[in-house]
Amino acid sequence: MALSKKPVTGMKDILPEEMQIRDYVISVIKETYGEFGFTSIETPCVENIENLSSKQGGENEKLIFKILKRGEKLNLEKAESEKDLVDGGLRYDLTVPLVRFYANHANELPSPFKALQMGNVWRADRPQRGRYRQFMQCDIDILGESSNLAEIELILATTTTLGRLGFRNFQIRINDRRILKAMAAYSGFGEEDYDSVFITLDKMDKIGLGGVEAELLVNGFAKESVDKYLSLFKGMEEAENSLAFLGGELGGFLEEEVRTGLQEIMDSVQTTKSADFELIFDPTLVRGMSYYTGTIFEVSMPELGASCGGGGRYDKMVGRFTGNDVPACGFSIGFERIILLLLENGFQVPGQPEKVAYLLEKGLPGQELCKVIAKAQEERKEGRQVLVVRMNKNKKFQKEQLTKEGYTNFQEFYKNPLK
Repeated sequence: MALSKKPVTGMKDILPEEMQIRDYVISVIKETYGEFGFTSIETPCVENIENLSSKQGGENEKLIFKILKRGEKLNLEKAESEKDLVDGGLRYDLTVPLVRFYANHANELPSPFKALQMGNVWRADRPQRGRYRQFMQCDIDILGESSNLAEIELILATTTTLGRLGFRNFQIRINDRRILKAMAAYSGFGEEDYDSVFITLDKMDKIGLGGVEAELLVNGFAKESVDKYLSLFKGMEEAENSLAFLGGELGGFLEEEVRTGLQEIMDSVQTTKSADFELIFDPTLVRGMSYYTGTIFEVSMPELGASCGGGGRYDKMVGRFTGNDVPACGFSIGFERIILLLLENGFQVPGQPEKVAYLLEKGLPGQELCKVIAKAQEERKEGRQVLVVRMNKNKKFQKEQLTKEGYTNFQEFYKNPLK
């Protein structure tokens, strides 16, 4: 039986045209983030299964590609549970590996530490447009900075990068998990019910205020609490400043510094931004990761109709490894979705060198071959990209294929110069 030539479901081969764009985007990301003081690190793609399933990754923990123990450690006959079979897994994001990395190397790193990490992650998810089971993530994180300078820098660095890639009129939606909890507490929901309430709230953009109300009631929550909860959203719609409105309504449920801190982030970014985007406070923004403790944010692209990146503050996560909490905040760009949009919009990598193809007839004498290669070397020194290849029988089709790869200059060399 012939071997399968197709990639595994949910994963894909990357052709040269897309790879060229991916390499360019990576270079822009690294250069821009470098200007903001972020330094590159790398972590293994495999993590201990205990780290990946520590109830910090939300729904992603259900999507882990798990790795069987090897050699003598794998005893199928005596295995009583999954723990006896599995000891590792492919990382489902870059945050858990980063926190483990920081906990392991904190004494060797500056404080605060500004990390840039790019790499593939794996999730056993249902593939769909712009979503694969193996995909590149691009994260920047600041560890050791407790003030909102971290959020300001992360948002500015991310939006500057998106602007340099040609994106305009996108949105950065921002909220704070402490505001979400204060609104729920004010409305009379029990703390044990917060996650259920937030899951419903997260559907607001799809089902509307009425749909949220209906679902909360179906889930058994008291009508008095639901009405009080929804009145906050109605009040914010009518208020000139929704954050100020919340500050007045929530009273003892929300610390004033949370509200003023979020306002300061928004004002600072609006004043100093270099890209063309809108920064909006969105009280319905939830984000699924349970490790978020404060500010949360997302990138929304109108042409995609979905989130194209996000992040937030996770001040309690390092403490899970070391016993001592370290303030931490991160922002992840949706790399694969950005590539998808660029491809669909016919993006061309700017500043590419002229691409020249030398087509050599088979049987070209060695002396003439050396002259051709020497000429190619000279053109390469002058900054051109020169491909030296043998001429195919179907020369017209060969040129058509090379033209698709960006070659615009063709030179042909024959063993009989008269040709």
